[in-house]
Amino acid sequence: MASILDSVNQRTQLVGQNRLELLLFRLNGRQTFGINVFKVREVLQCPKLTSLPRLNSLVRGVAHIRGQTISVIDMSAAIGGRPTQDVENCFIIISEYNRSVQGFLVSGVERIVNLNWDAVMPPPQGSGRSNYLTAVTDINNELVEILDVEKILDEITPAKTDISDDVAANLSPISERKRRIMVVDDSSVARKQVVRALEPLGLEIELAKDGLEALRKLEEMVKDKEDIGEVFGGIISDIEMPEMDGYTLTASIRDNPKLTSLKVILHTSLSGVFNQAMVKKVGADDFIAKFNPDELAGAIDRYLKEA
Repeated sequence: MASILDSVNQRTQLVGQNRLELLLFRLNGRQTFGINVFKVREVLQCPKLTSLPRLNSLVRGVAHIRGQTISVIDMSAAIGGRPTQDVENCFIIISEYNRSVQGFLVSGVERIVNLNWDAVMPPPQGSGRSNYLTAVTDINNELVEILDVEKILDEITPAKTDISDDVAANLSPISERKRRIMVVDDSSVARKQVVRALEPLGLEIELAKDGLEALRKLEEMVKDKEDIGEVFGGIISDIEMPEMDGYTLTASIRDNPKLTSLKVILHTSLSGVFNQAMVKKVGADDFIAKFNPDELAGAIDRYLKEA
C-alpha cells in the first residue's frame, strides 16, 4: 500500500499516446473500479471527518488536509450501493475534477496499472451500474469499471450551464458563424452540459461518445469534400475517452489533409494538473477546463466567427 500512496503524485504527469494509468480501488464488495491517475492528487488513510449541517447525504463529512477543507463523498452510496462502513479503516482518493478538489471515500486501494485506451470499452448495455459507468476494461481476466465521476458530482452539486447575460449580449449574429459543430465526450452528463451552454449560439450539434466514433463521423462527412470547412465549424472534445482519447483524436485530425483545418477545443476536467505542452504537441487550438459555460460559449463564438 505504501508504494501506491508514494507513487500517485509522481505519476499524475503521465500523458501518453492513447495510454492511461488507472488507480484500482474497491467499494463494498469484490468489484474493482478504476480512476485515471492523472486526476489523482494523493491517496490517504481516511482522516477524521467533520460533519457539517446541511451537507448532501452522499457527503460523509469534510477533511482538513494541508490547510484545505475537502468534502469527502461516499463513492459506494453515490452510485446506489450501501453506505461505506468502518470509515476509519477506509481510504480517501483526493482528486481534481471540474476546477474543484474533492475526496472519494473507498474501502480499499489496490495498485496502478498502465494500459491503452483502445483496451477500454464503453459499458455493456443493460449492466446494472451502467447509469454510472463511462467505460469498462479487462485486467488479468477481471472486469474493471470506470465510473462517470462527472455525473456523480453533478448530482451532488449541479453545474451551472446557462451563460451569463453579458456573454449572451455579445455573441455574434448567427448568420456570421458556421452553424455545425461536434461535441465529443464519454459522459452523458458532460455532453448535456455543453449542449445546454451552446444553445444561445443557435448551433447544429453532432454528438459522439468517444474519439473513435467522432473520427469515423468526420471522415464520413468529408468523403466527397475537399475540406471539412465546407460542412463543419469545429469540435469540442474531452480528453479521457474509451477506445480513442482526445489527444489521439486531435493528432488524427491534423494528419488528415481533409480535416486538418478543423478547429479543435479540448474540454476536460483535467484542470490543475493539465499539461499545456501536450495541447501544442497534438495541434489543438485551445484548452478549456470544465465547466465554465461563459468561457466555452465565448471561445466557440470567436472561433466560428473567425472561420
